[in-house]
Amino acid sequence: MFIGHFGVAFAAKRASPRTSLGLLVLAAQWVDLVWPIFLLLGWERVRIAPGFTRLTPLDFEHYPWTHSLAAAVVWALVLGGVAAWRWGGRAGAVVAACVASHWFLDLLVHRPDLQLVPGLETRVGFGLWDVPAVALALEALFFFGGLFLYVRSTVPRSPGGRWGLVAFVAFLVLAEVVNLLGPPPPSVTALAWTALAMWLLVPWAAAFDRRRSPLGAQEV
Repeated sequence: MFIGHFGVAFAAKRASPRTSLGLLVLAAQWVDLVWPIFLLLGWERVRIAPGFTRLTPLDFEHYPWTHSLAAAVVWALVLGGVAAWRWGGRAGAVVAACVASHWFLDLLVHRPDLQLVPGLETRVGFGLWDVPAVALALEALFFFGGLFLYVRSTVPRSPGGRWGLVAFVAFLVLAEVVNLLGPPPPSVTALAWTALAMWLLVPWAAAFDRRRSPLGAQEV
């Protein structure tokens, strides 16, 4: 799952209106943001195998430090704790939920390659990447559902708030189409460096979100 995770970040803005969308995007995509770093360091492994699933050519061989359930919980506690210390309890809880949500959304689409605990060989995954119609419908539901909640919860204060969001959404949809229809990555190294570009989406989301105001935002 790719853009579905951004839908979680959009929806989370409704739960914590004063929390930057950039922070929520960081949280919802955290494990995919650190994953390419771990690939380049050799701590985790992926194999490019065209046809491995009907929607992605990636065989995730070993990624317990980013994509196991235990790792997701630890990351959620760490990032949520930092957010709570810096911005308050509500922000911390929402950030932690966004981080943890990544594993559960991946559970729907991955083949059984998600470990529960590093070192434990039990792996889970419902494999919906091999059922494209269902996988893509879920992706669209999460993404556009979250976007709907974000648009209903915020209002642009300037053209940057309006058109920044439009450009961001258009970019994500285009990236999804390229991922689905484009050729497989030429190498794991190229894949990792390309994936690192996702870090740029965090300040982008923060920038247009600063130019939007939450509607009826009362933090407690």
